[in-house]
Amino acid sequence: MVYILIHGLGQDETSWNQVESLLLQKKMKVKKVSLYQLLQNQDFTYENLFESFVQYCLQFQEKVSLCGLSLGGILAMDFAKAYPQHIQSLIIIGAPYKIPRLLFGIQNLIFHLMPQSTFEKMAIKKKDFISLVQSMTYINISKDLELIQCPTLLLCGEKDTHNKKGCQLLNEHIHGSCFEIIEHASHEVNIDNPQLLAQKISSFYTKQKA
Repeated sequence: MVYILIHGLGQDETSWNQVESLLLQKKMKVKKVSLYQLLQNQDFTYENLFESFVQYCLQFQEKVSLCGLSLGGILAMDFAKAYPQHIQSLIIIGAPYKIPRLLFGIQNLIFHLMPQSTFEKMAIKKKDFISLVQSMTYINISKDLELIQCPTLLLCGEKDTHNKKGCQLLNEHIHGSCFEIIEHASHEVNIDNPQLLAQKISSFYTKQKA
């Protein structure tokens, strides 16, 4: 089985380092994908990102188990809808049920005012980051959720007020899914509480093997 961790929009693959280390202690090996590297020499749009992500996942001969936070969770769900024969299970963390367009608009204004150095820390150019965010404005996350038939665990930080309701709605519309709260965490659960997140991930995957 191939286990893949997918970071969020304001993160990079190193955001999973603590979780990865804790999972290794449990004898579980995972892969961390760098979303921005997938878009090298391409326009930074969600459509291009998804197509590149699909190719990344399909390179493996086995089915994949995807664990994604925020943007990573959206990509994981879209992959599960489009390629059900290649997905083993999903863990979705802090993903919205619908894109909050007003919030995205406000964030875009803030991004334009932020210095280039802020984005360089994530190994992405400012204009590319803004382009990717803008391309996500009209994504229909809630469409075709009934196509997701694999075991699915939905997680959300207890302090992530913007996405808690969205995760509950995803839970209602994804058949057989489970929803749990991660204590002492906001949106970036993989950074805020890696210990509990690693425990949840390990427990979920262990049940899939049973």
